[in-house]
Amino acid sequence: LLAAASVATQACSWLWLRSDPPALRPDVPPWLLAALHLLQLGFLFRCLHALKVGWKVCWAKAEEEEEQSRIAFLSHDISMLRLFETFLENTPQLTLLLYVILRTNKAEPSQGLGICTAFLCVTWSLLDYHQSLRSFLQDKYGLSLGSSIVYFLWNLFLICPRILAVALFALLWPYGVAVHFPLVWLAMFVWVSLQGTDFMESPGPEQLYRAMVAVILYFSWFNVAQGRTLYRSIIYHGFILVDSTLLALSWLWCRSPSDEHSYLVPVVSATLPCYLLGLALRVMYYQWLHPNVQAQQERGYDEVDANARSDGLAFRSLSVPDLVNRRMQWLAQTQFPISRPAGQRFLNGDAAV
Repeated sequence: LLAAASVATQACSWLWLRSDPPALRPDVPPWLLAALHLLQLGFLFRCLHALKVGWKVCWAKAEEEEEQSRIAFLSHDISMLRLFETFLENTPQLTLLLYVILRTNKAEPSQGLGICTAFLCVTWSLLDYHQSLRSFLQDKYGLSLGSSIVYFLWNLFLICPRILAVALFALLWPYGVAVHFPLVWLAMFVWVSLQGTDFMESPGPEQLYRAMVAVILYFSWFNVAQGRTLYRSIIYHGFILVDSTLLALSWLWCRSPSDEHSYLVPVVSATLPCYLLGLALRVMYYQWLHPNVQAQQERGYDEVDANARSDGLAFRSLSVPDLVNRRMQWLAQTQFPISRPAGQRFLNGDAAV
């Protein structure tokens, strides 16, 4: 499964490079790029290439704005691949490690530290992706320190109970996860398909993208469609809350009274308040800490909701119009779907709840 996840991530990286305009591709032979991705080194090569371009931006005097736009393209692809790697490889490994510790009822200090670090890294990948996506929009109204902290905490409080519930269910029925995961993944895949994503260049790779997003949705919320996300968020979080609650309750109901894992009962009892706290922090973020709210307070005008596309967004692009990164443009439109009348200034970060 880990090998399949790695291959899928490298395949996405390779497909993105092939679809990019020549001016955005690394200046290396195509066969070498293919060999690096075949050897599972494509992501590492992207990081090194971004460092090279970033170093050039630090010292370049001419065409600095265009190079900064190029860095925004490169960093976003890296952030997106990191997100895929986190949820396709690291998060399942974290769940497995937690299961092994609970199964053996033994934990080394290094394992405990590793679990805590892994939870933080999973949540950080979501924050990094969100901040990277904002860098694609011009005149961006970035996340403040307080907004970033709340954004980080809400995702942490939502992801931790989910992973714990899956690990406890595996502790009760080790092979039950082999049934539960495909069923929930299939439901998420159908849901993503019904929302009509248009991320990749052709239908075949688009199915790969939807399959990878369905894995992310198994653990965490990820917006894939344009328009207001309020009702989709309610449906998703309601489904995950019910599913995780049933997984935790099945462990509480079926465990024996003499179970050596009795110390987990208070922990399991705290998962529901933890999840609800995460939802409350999310509502608080969009009500008071979202950059849109701060922009309204400082500039003194109201937002206008859009019913469809956000054609007025000022996307960061290179000097040549056809060098706009379509993937980033589409993702930005899904994340920032608020449109404004003609002649009204757009703020970066326009988003629905």
